[in-house]
Amino acid sequence: MNREILINSAYIVASILFILGLKMLGRQTTARKGNLLSGVGMLIAIVVTLLDRHVINFTWITVGLVAGTLIGLACARLVKMTAMPEMVALLNGFGGLASLIVGAAEFFRIRGGTVTPEHPAFTATVIYLTVLIGGITFTGSVYAFCKLAEWLSGRAVTFAGQNFVNGLMLLATVAAGAAYVLSGDPQVALLAFGGFTLLSLVLGWTLVMPIGGGDMPVVIAMLNSLSGLAACAAGFIISNNVLIVAGCLVGTSGVILSAIMCKAMNRPLANVLFSGFGAAPAAAGAGAGTVQGELKPISAEDCFGVLEAARQVVFVPGYGMAVSQAQHVVRELAEVLERNGAEVRFAIHPVAGRMPGHMNVLLAEADVPYEQLVEMDAINPVMTTMDVAIVIGANDVVNPAAARDPASPIYGMPIINAYEARTVICLKRGKGTGFSGLENQLFLLPNTRMLYGDAKASLQGVVAGFKSLAEG
Repeated sequence: MNREILINSAYIVASILFILGLKMLGRQTTARKGNLLSGVGMLIAIVVTLLDRHVINFTWITVGLVAGTLIGLACARLVKMTAMPEMVALLNGFGGLASLIVGAAEFFRIRGGTVTPEHPAFTATVIYLTVLIGGITFTGSVYAFCKLAEWLSGRAVTFAGQNFVNGLMLLATVAAGAAYVLSGDPQVALLAFGGFTLLSLVLGWTLVMPIGGGDMPVVIAMLNSLSGLAACAAGFIISNNVLIVAGCLVGTSGVILSAIMCKAMNRPLANVLFSGFGAAPAAAGAGAGTVQGELKPISAEDCFGVLEAARQVVFVPGYGMAVSQAQHVVRELAEVLERNGAEVRFAIHPVAGRMPGHMNVLLAEADVPYEQLVEMDAINPVMTTMDVAIVIGANDVVNPAAARDPASPIYGMPIINAYEARTVICLKRGKGTGFSGLENQLFLLPNTRMLYGDAKASLQGVVAGFKSLAEG
């Protein structure tokens, strides 16, 4: 009894550290400490679990710990910041797979007579939920990974009756789950278990298919939430309190983050998941607010001339900054502009990039002062006072169609009003559409100039102009 009290007390300490760490992650100044606290909490949970008397053989546990440590170190050192979105998706997927394996292992232990559950119906229900949520999370995350890594097209993939087919499969999983929980026949239970396991794996793939690249941040948050819920259900299977708490924290935080991002896009979650947004290029010129014009290129030298006279400058970063790894030269340009007498800010949209907080992470990596980061609602009221808005690879989050074109799929989505600045300089690799497949009407406005090429090289050219001015 004393041993059990000690173990649960350690789990409570670990849970408190998880909660404190999660809270600290909300601010840049405390994020590093919060991450460390959460890590310490997880270390306590692992050590206490390994010392629990229920562990009778450490051979495979040791193999798993060593293999996991080596893989984690390799990922931390080798995976670039540009690959973080797909890395997060993959980690979510493996979390779901781990929960599925726990559920399957418990199913076969019960079937083989190794254990007899005290509450058979409850145990069968949590096994069903663990396998269902874990399977959907695994294959859904793998599909998201393939889209983010551009192994598959970022466009939504749809077919006639897709939502009906998905709904039918979901009903079939519920029916199979009910048969598994309620049937006392071992053969029926085996067939039902195999049925909902297979269907969960198919559902994960087909549910993410109709979601376009522009909605990937929401998908990542939702898959993260599902991985937490699967872990929570697995905690009930193995009667592990800290796993239940940790799973609940991940699950609820993912739901909250998804809701925040849906609000930032002015779209309900159901629309994100089932609308097929970005399945095909939007028709040009259909809406009353459609912009007519032509792309107007600008050179790095001319860009320097515009910025040299600017006194209010705002950077609007997007995924293009991540691709070119331009965050360090962006910070360098910001410092040069400040020495030249300009006030510099960075406008961050909640869904910029391809995962939640993507731009914040990149700018923090480049040591951009946190005080210069401004949220969308704070920068829009003063955008008309900006001499120059520098848009680095962003697309939908600055597209005026969201405010002006009722025919646009993103009409009504809150955006950063970069088009209201006196001059807009858009850095872009080419003339194609963004990851969501929508044309950006900002590029056609009279006050917009296009600086084509790799963002890092282009900005280095602008910085070189300021350095030459200083030396002269």
